[in-house]
Amino acid sequence: MSKDWHAAAGALSKITVSSSPGNNPVTIQGNSLHLKCIGVGTDAAVFRHKDIPSLAFKVYADDKLYKKDIEQQVYEILSDIPNLSKLYDAGDRYLVLRYEPGPTLYDCLLQGIHIPLQAIQDVEETRNHIKEYGLNPRDIHLKNILLQNGRAKILDVSEYINPGNDYRWEHLKKGYDAYYRYIDGKPVPYWLLDTIQKWYNHSKKDVETIDEFMKKISKLTLFWK
Repeated sequence: MSKDWHAAAGALSKITVSSSPGNNPVTIQGNSLHLKCIGVGTDAAVFRHKDIPSLAFKVYADDKLYKKDIEQQVYEILSDIPNLSKLYDAGDRYLVLRYEPGPTLYDCLLQGIHIPLQAIQDVEETRNHIKEYGLNPRDIHLKNILLQNGRAKILDVSEYINPGNDYRWEHLKKGYDAYYRYIDGKPVPYWLLDTIQKWYNHSKKDVETIDEFMKKISKLTLFWK
């Protein structure tokens, strides 16, 4: 690191992150001219400091701090896997991570950016590598996979200690294999992606196959021109 990350502590102390009911994104109170929010999740928000652009600071809501400790431990266990972000250190409310540039796969769909097969294969190989460490690579979805020079970079490892398979990645991969060629290079409207995500989150326990789910949403595509 070109600069000591502790230089950002003062700016970060001016920010408060609060969780929201219903597993909705966190809210942010306070501000600092030195910080830019680059991502918001259900447990934390991620910031860059203008004087230390090579780092990202993941700031957790007070009632989600136990997830900070879990994620720190997982990053330390998986420190040699290149397709994951790198943990440098931790503060009392945040993790200090390497900043990872690039659009998420969600952004790629919105903007019509080509998602190469190599990126999908990268995620598959990384998941297999994670399993070799006795961890469970779950909660892998469009918004926590970045595309970097045609390769995948996976963010957010906080769920990897939890049991069970949420099938998010399996369904995404099946969707890519079966349907991506029909929309490759075409910007997908936000309203369509948002509606699909909400329907999936609501009904995924009842989704037996990706084909069944695609039939459910096929009527929506009639409104996409």
